[in-house]
Amino acid sequence: MRIGVFGGTFDPPHLGHLILADEARYQLGIDLLLWVLTPAPPHKLGQSISPTDQRLKLVKKTIEKNPNFTLSTVELDRPGPHYVIDTIRLLKEKFLNDEICYLMGGDSLRNLPKWNEPIDFIWSCDKLGVMRRPGDRIDLEELEEKIPGITARVTFIDAPLLEISSSQIRERISQGRPFQYYLLPEVYSMILNSGYYQE
Repeated sequence: MRIGVFGGTFDPPHLGHLILADEARYQLGIDLLLWVLTPAPPHKLGQSISPTDQRLKLVKKTIEKNPNFTLSTVELDRPGPHYVIDTIRLLKEKFLNDEICYLMGGDSLRNLPKWNEPIDFIWSCDKLGVMRRPGDRIDLEELEEKIPGITARVTFIDAPLLEISSSQIRERISQGRPFQYYLLPEVYSMILNSGYYQE
């Protein structure tokens, strides 16, 4: 199988996440897409992130009706810091005979040289699926100089331009502004009924 890895804080998971995840699944021929919930990513230390159990419930509700999506707790099941290289190594042990395709945005690809063990990371992945925004410029030649072998692993995904962000949704909820159509109806109801983000 080809296993896709879609990581994030998902605070909350929204329609943009779903659209990008499904486009990546289709365009890259992914058989099973793992939504990897990150408790506290190293690049977001010091930022306010909602409790893990809250985000876990929201992700489960978001993906429960899609048989091609599943939740992975690979980062929840171990202490931090949670570096992607460690996550991929653990997934490679679990999916021994399968391809691992890591999904990322164009901004993450540009910043990859600053990641922890970037060369080991790209060699651990069979493919990097890069969701590039329209007009986004990425210099693969420059990246190849810093991370040899990366060009052969990158496949660009034609992703729609979606101006939806989790931070924008949290802000709308806290201010009492409309946010219903940014989320699946079930997730919207869960947030309303639970009081998430409404302090």
